[in-house]
Amino acid sequence: MQLDIDGLKVLFPYDYVYPEQVLYMKEVKKALDARGHGLLEMPSGTGKTVSLLSLVLAYMISYPDKLDKLVYCSRTIPEIEKCVEEMKVLYDYWEKETGQPVAKITVAMSARKNLCVNEPVAALRFGNTVDSACQKLTASSARQKRAEDPTLEACDYFENFEAKSVPMQNGVWNLEDLRSLGREKKICPYFTARQAINRAHIVVYSYHYILDPKIAELVSKDFSRKSVVVFDEAHNIDNVCIESMSVAISQKNADRALQELQSLEGVVNRMKSSNSEKLQSEYDKLVEGLKRTERERANDERLANPVLPDQILHEAVPGNIRQANHFLLFLKRFVEYIRHRLRTHQVLIESPAAFMKDILDRMCIERKPMRFCAERLSNLVKTLEITDNGDVWALSQVTTLCTLVSTYSKGFSVIVEPQDGSQLAVITLSCHDASIAIRPVMSRFQSVIITSGTLSPLEMYPKVLDFDPSVIASFTMTLARPCLSPLVVARGNDQVAMTSRFEQRADVAVIRNYGNLVLEMASLVPDGMVVFFTSYLYMENVIGVWYEQHIIDELMKYKLLFIETNDALETSAALEKYVEACDSGRGAVLFSVARGKVSEGIDFSHHLGRCVIMLGIPYMYTESRVLRARLEYLRDQFGIKENDFLTFDAMRHTAQCMGRALRSKTDYGLMVFADKRFSRNDKRGKLPRWMQEYLEPACTNLSIDEAAQVARRWLTLMAQPFEKEHQLGVSLLDKEMVHDSQIMKRFERVVEYVD
Repeated sequence: MQLDIDGLKVLFPYDYVYPEQVLYMKEVKKALDARGHGLLEMPSGTGKTVSLLSLVLAYMISYPDKLDKLVYCSRTIPEIEKCVEEMKVLYDYWEKETGQPVAKITVAMSARKNLCVNEPVAALRFGNTVDSACQKLTASSARQKRAEDPTLEACDYFENFEAKSVPMQNGVWNLEDLRSLGREKKICPYFTARQAINRAHIVVYSYHYILDPKIAELVSKDFSRKSVVVFDEAHNIDNVCIESMSVAISQKNADRALQELQSLEGVVNRMKSSNSEKLQSEYDKLVEGLKRTERERANDERLANPVLPDQILHEAVPGNIRQANHFLLFLKRFVEYIRHRLRTHQVLIESPAAFMKDILDRMCIERKPMRFCAERLSNLVKTLEITDNGDVWALSQVTTLCTLVSTYSKGFSVIVEPQDGSQLAVITLSCHDASIAIRPVMSRFQSVIITSGTLSPLEMYPKVLDFDPSVIASFTMTLARPCLSPLVVARGNDQVAMTSRFEQRADVAVIRNYGNLVLEMASLVPDGMVVFFTSYLYMENVIGVWYEQHIIDELMKYKLLFIETNDALETSAALEKYVEACDSGRGAVLFSVARGKVSEGIDFSHHLGRCVIMLGIPYMYTESRVLRARLEYLRDQFGIKENDFLTFDAMRHTAQCMGRALRSKTDYGLMVFADKRFSRNDKRGKLPRWMQEYLEPACTNLSIDEAAQVARRWLTLMAQPFEKEHQLGVSLLDKEMVHDSQIMKRFERVVEYVD
């Protein structure tokens, strides 16, 4: 249907639209008109992605002088593919309505392991090994050797890509399309996508391609300022920013870095005797302050400049580390200093300034050469023709730390933790300020939209990301029937309180009550059920007690049991079998962990997730020294109280777990919050508005039996026939209803603006 969104003609590719989708598009348009940033919370299963894509595509076509690129960032491969499929539907609809194809290119981008069509390399499967094997075949040094000796192994796909660059045609290219193009034209899909994203009007890829400086410098630096960047599923964006700017080096890695240095010295000495011109050429380039060409960078991305601000990039490398042997001696002194610091017997936390003063006093190492260590190592590795990523992995970590600690003085802490039993000594440069990573994106592009189904409380994000959004709003869900039923179960039938508080979590009565709750729900709920624990360790302990109490035996009478583990392959296999059990009608229970793989990227739609149970509140491990340092920084710099941030983080992860149950308005699911602390308003009030609105006051302090009675009545109601006609005018609108101002006025309550 064609919609009028505040004067903008938007083609929406479906016959019906939700009221909240119309209002969401209006808020996105406000942000684009203001050339500002937006923070928007939209419930799960309400068509957020297609709404955003429809509005932005219409805006790009109507106002090409104001907006020329959409960079859509998501977290997982399934989410990226889902976005691209929505774009295909949208393109087809535009062509059907206008009679001509959309003159825009949409390209999905991902890592080599997801795009490679060279069978021996792709068969390696894991990211690091695929990258390393690819670089061995495509690095310029390897290709030079092959020119001298044609019998050496080559990647024909890359060679063909270099020889005949194939321009990307208008249309939508998902990962499978790129692989098919690669096989058909015998060209490399990965480098084709890398080349295409600069010309493309819509780019869909992972957060890290724009937030992680090590990758953004290679992939995203040529994007136009007149771009809108969308971070979807962005509830955890502050943690992604912090991880991209932090580095940890263990005693084992420091020792390995020293060994890698010794190997590099041997290679340098051999090259001095056999090919000194190459080293001299590198030195001459450094003297002139030259940077590597983009093509050389493309094949050496593992050691790209990780963190240097633009003004430093244009300086020449300092003279005392230009010569290869001088640089290696400089690095050896730095590695020895790191090893010395790791021999401590007590925990030390200090600022980067104190770290720099100590290294100057002890080792006479100055700040300026340290800032160039990562860039200098990448140049040297290229000159030495080292193509295996693993040969200098630990050393690259050391140079990243060296560059970071000498570049930034605020927002970081150096934390040294001694060996503790089997735990090795570790030195961590911990970033506390998420705004350091996202600030370049916010300042460079005219609009950044941060959106998710679980951003509450919204007011926390402008603080931790240090930005001023033009639009900040939360949407609720319009429903023709109460298809979500949140219940807070605070106690067992024996009146013992349920809680995952540290002091009570190991109580046998508490664990038994948790088991009885899971058993009761398994006996009532059809098909699939997902149970989330606060951590892997807690899940192991609870399951162990349940085995002793024969609760697991009883549970297996109702449903099959599958468990998420730390191993990604095991978890994937468990998910496959879980789906099979639900599809077959046998029913299944999946035990999972908040912050785990299942809680973030897996949708349990319809019969796969009729009930989700959260056992406890998933607080972070508060004894972590890295977390303690971050909490102190947030308190001192942003005035965020420790408990406020911890509760905010726990509740957004709780909401994310619960959101797995409801993936559309025709779906339905129970949401069971099993902890007495959920009864308190300071916890409950931080859940997304769309969950709070359907949490009845009478359902905020239930026992197991009371919750079972409510669930039984609600499931009976949900089992009644439900057709599209029941939603029309209530939660679903046709074209006439959208343009009826009286009908739309009824939905003003759907959106809530936050000051």
